[in-house]
Amino acid sequence: MTQSLSNEQPAKAQQSFGAMLQHARQSKKLSLEEASSELFILKRHLQALEDESFDDLPQAAFARGFAINYAKFLDLDAAQVATSFDATYPEALKLRAASNSELPLRPMGTLQRDSQSRIRFNPLLIVAVIALIVLVIFLFRMVSNASKNDQATSPVTDELTATEQAQGAAINTQSNEIGASGSALNLGGDSDNQSLGYASLQVILTDTAIINITDASGNSLMSGSQTRGDYKLTGMPPFNIEIDNVDNVRLLLNQETVVLDQYATGKRASFELSP
Repeated sequence: MTQSLSNEQPAKAQQSFGAMLQHARQSKKLSLEEASSELFILKRHLQALEDESFDDLPQAAFARGFAINYAKFLDLDAAQVATSFDATYPEALKLRAASNSELPLRPMGTLQRDSQSRIRFNPLLIVAVIALIVLVIFLFRMVSNASKNDQATSPVTDELTATEQAQGAAINTQSNEIGASGSALNLGGDSDNQSLGYASLQVILTDTAIINITDASGNSLMSGSQTRGDYKLTGMPPFNIEIDNVDNVRLLLNQETVVLDQYATGKRASFELSP
């Protein structure tokens, strides 16, 4: 009986993503302040991840993205941490987050009802749309990788196309290589994106600033230090946004200006944005 109990305790400890994160950080002799500064994630959110205090975290999609980025930063198996997070996250909070995530999409209800009506009579349409999106992403990455060695590194200017600007926004310029993985793609026109539940963001930088943007699906649209330029992003609202040096940044949601001063504390702003 004693041996059985001793075997259960390591199994439970192994499944605890919070304990894995805390142990890895302490092994690297890093404080929460240092990790927060490197990841540009609030210290209280990192502490909540380690303590598995889900009520102190943003909704599930954002919290899961934080856990994955934190795991990569600490050289842990991100997939294992994500699996443990999913298994531990309370079902009640998942249902609440799912209910809240539907609210920002209500202004787009007319487009959504039309799309759903067509899909109801032709189920193959949704399969075709998904296949088209995957194909566009695959072809874009192939072209991007093929031309990467031929392009000189330079700040984004107004002469770049919208697709090139979106690609630049998806590049993490931090040395630890943690962040976006190409999710900042504009997959089509504004009407097509809205019919799929997406929203567009335009980030205009007059000088260098640190920006982290994650959408409701957990995709990191922009991460780390960004240079001067005009970046166009597409993702699923609501967006979790953190900005350093807000004086250098203009933000538009669906082509409407967002007043950053109402979210700023000093030169930093951390907020959730919905259409």
